[in-house]
Amino acid sequence: MATATLKTFKVSGFHCTGCSDNLGSALTNLEGVIRAQADFEAGQVDVRFDPDRVTENDVKARIRASGFDPD
Repeated sequence: MATATLKTFKVSGFHCTGCSDNLGSALTNLEGVIRAQADFEAGQVDVRFDPDRVTENDVKARIRASGFDPD
């Protein structure tokens, strides 16, 4: 396993804390993501992932598939 990468993605489209909770869960279920914590008020999500198993583009695709826009 490569060293885990921590990346913060700006996200638009959050309407409430439920939105950020749903996004965090969707990202955590993505293979290779170790931890994801979305913050409604900050409009961002912090994602710790294994870059050998998942790419930043994969994370962004999951954000889009969840109904949000990665900036």
